Amino acid sequence: MVINGAVIENIGANAKILVHNMATILRDKEVLPDEDSATPASRVYFALQCAYMFPEKQSDYLGLAENHLSDYVNACPSAAPIAENIRAQVENKNLYKGLKAVQALIEHEAKVLASFSQEVEKLSVAKDTD
Repeated sequence: MVINGAVIENIGANAKILVHNMATILRDKEVLPDEDSATPASRVYFALQCAYMFPEKQSDYLGLAENHLSDYVNACPSAAPIAENIRAQVENKNLYKGLKAVQALIEHEAKVLASFSQEVEKLSVAKDTD
């Protein structure tokens, strides 16, 4: 878990955390390590995650996220509606909701890559039968 940039690890059987003030919190399943941001959509997520967790460098990370997002949409225009939702969340200062919206971009990317792989497989099979 990350709270305001501090990594907190639960080492016991049970843990309860009650936060009484505004804090940026990401649970383990929401944290994307840098080394796992290997795809264009995951790079958008990682940059936005950093903007959310490190407000002192937020503008730098938001610029990076926008660059990655623009590159993705330029390469795959069908993602434009998803990108607009992400941008709307960021513009409204809802970075956590923006992160949630990037999950749809990651799903979109997985579908596009799966479709591309199927097409390559079809072409490969067709070539082998010629």
